[in-house]
Formats: sequence, C-alpha cells, structure tokens
Amino acid sequence: MTVELRGLDEARLVVLAARLAPAVRAGGTIYLNGDLGAGKTTFARALLQALGVGARIKSPTYSLLESYRVDGYDVHHLDLYRIADPGELEWLGLGEIADGTSLVLVEWPERGAGALPAADLELSLVHAGAARDLCARASSSRGEAMLARWDPAAAA
Repeated sequence: MTVELRGLDEARLVVLAARLAPAVRAGGTIYLNGDLGAGKTTFARALLQALGVGARIKSPTYSLLESYRVDGYDVHHLDLYRIADPGELEWLGLGEIADGTSLVLVEWPERGAGALPAADLELSLVHAGAARDLCARASSSRGEAMLARWDPAAAA
C-alpha cells in the first residue's frame, strides 16, 4: 500500500504529520528518508507534537536518540545522520526500544542498515522545487493499518 502526495509546502507537511498521529499511536517503526533539508525533522517534530509531546522537541542529530513518554507509551526519535557504521548503534539498546509497543521514528535509516528494527512505514520526502513530494509506503501489516487509518486528503 502506497500513498503519494505532491507539491507540499512546510505548512501542509506539518498538517499531514498531525493527521498521521492517531494512526501511529499503537506503535511501530517509521523510517523517514530524504536528502538533507527534505523535511524529515519537520515532519517528525510535527508528528511528536501531535502525539502530545509537551517538552521541547530537539533534533537528535548529536544525541542520536531522544525519547518521550506520551499517554503511557514511549516514543523514540533517532537521527542517524552522523553514524558512519551501523555497529555504532549497538549501545543504544534498539532491541528494548523497538519492543512492539513503542513508536520509533528513524531519520537517515540507511545509515543504520542491519542494526535497526524493520520499518512498518517508510516515508520518503523529495525536493520538488520549493515544495516537497511525499511517498508513504507500508512495509508490514502494521504499516498498512497505519496508512488505512491516515486521511491525508483531510490535510488539503
């Protein structure tokens, strides 16, 4: 199952992330793919805010991992931009983080290949002039359920 959206400005990207929040509350792993400046962190931050993270949402570019507790469940945001080798992730305890009940958001997942939990949903952001194109692809039955519950048209 795939959803493709074109010509998104930053405001619409934020609305789309907020509309996805109810669909991902059951947990799972979401990969955020795209070049530098494509909107991965903007999308992740908007999703975290919509989930109810009240704390300041920092980009985990330097810390690699920021974790939040929201309504009794855990949300983990990873940014692997600075990772040179997937073996560097060993100390993060990804096995405990991706326990099936937590939500795990991963920016730059290709840098952690082989060390990350499999994606349920892959979001790819691509520069399209001043705008962005978004492709959301389910990679599991959980990801299909996420996409089935998401209503991106309501973000228009």
